Amino acid sequence: MDFNLSSDDVAFRDELRSFLAARLPAEMRDRTLSAHHFEASDIRSWQQILHAHGWGAVHWPREFGGMGATPLQQYLFELECALAGAPIQLAFGLRMLGPVLMRYGSAAHQQYFLPRILSGEHWWCQGYSEPGAGSDLASLKSLAVRHGDHYVVNGQKCWNTLGQHADWIFCLVRTDTAAKPQRGISLLLIDMKTPGITVRPTVLLDGTAEVNEIWLENVRVPVENRVGDENLGWTYAKFLLGHERANIAGIGNSKRELRRLKQIAATETRRGRPLIEDADFRRRLARVEIDLLALEYTNLRMLSAAPNSPSSAISASILKIRGSEIRQALSELLVEAIGVGALRFAGRGPAGQPAALPEAAYEAGLTASYLNLRKLSIFGGSNEIQKNIIAQALIGL
Repeated sequence: MDFNLSSDDVAFRDELRSFLAARLPAEMRDRTLSAHHFEASDIRSWQQILHAHGWGAVHWPREFGGMGATPLQQYLFELECALAGAPIQLAFGLRMLGPVLMRYGSAAHQQYFLPRILSGEHWWCQGYSEPGAGSDLASLKSLAVRHGDHYVVNGQKCWNTLGQHADWIFCLVRTDTAAKPQRGISLLLIDMKTPGITVRPTVLLDGTAEVNEIWLENVRVPVENRVGDENLGWTYAKFLLGHERANIAGIGNSKRELRRLKQIAATETRRGRPLIEDADFRRRLARVEIDLLALEYTNLRMLSAAPNSPSSAISASILKIRGSEIRQALSELLVEAIGVGALRFAGRGPAGQPAALPEAAYEAGLTASYLNLRKLSIFGGSNEIQKNIIAQALIGL
């Protein structure tokens, strides 16, 4: 394929760069580039800024309020935002639930929920994993029993990312206990303010309360909040997970961190000379840079492939595996590059945020990022499960 940008793509990129230079608040950028974590207020505010200027969902079709950008332009958007230090866009609504509602949701769902996702009014979280049902998601046990025009839901969800800030949760529940596991699941949209929902944050290795346990006790959900048909939620879940796994690749974030790593290696010294002059470190840095370049080309090649081509069936799994491995490798090299400065990370502060000496916030942030990124090869479907998916698709195992 031709990797050169067309004139339209160059114009898109240049317009985006100008927008980011003018509209990305400096304090948001600085938190992203130095502290290695996002404030919930930043995520919602940035989405509101993007939406107000027409950039709220570049990948959505125009009929749903998006820009109708090409896949390559979507990639350029994510890359340039990451390099500029923009806060993340919350993937749960924009890249996961939104496409599901566009394809499988009712007209009422589309008219009510999609504009509120775009504007940042609704913060969505995901209710998939359960104790004993993570990679084997089809074994979930949260039960929804229909009573007239409502379901009554009881169960527990875990590893729920940022659910403590969420307004709504899209939730996989079992609606038929007699059917085979994949056939008895439905997808419900649940208001987090509904009585019976309890959220308990879980403190991670980096000291942040990023994920949660969620209990649902006799939670009443209107039947009209079910997406698609009853017991066909597995179909919608697979479609949604493909968007999650592709997003985990994080090529833009990796390119930003590679740039940061080179800067540190050029200034940090070991035995009186810059770290970049150490042959072993330089070799490992070159390896991860080559791997990242290969992943980027793989991603671009997949973007150019026909939607129903054989490669499209496994593309999300490939991007998830290699993207998570590269991000972890970069975080390891960054911690190694700053050396003893990494020890300044002091665990959890009183508000659940990493505690560090003020002058060491940057170094402590690198260490917190290293600890946080250990999860990448597990969530969204473990890398081992993704390898099984690839093997089954390619050689029928």
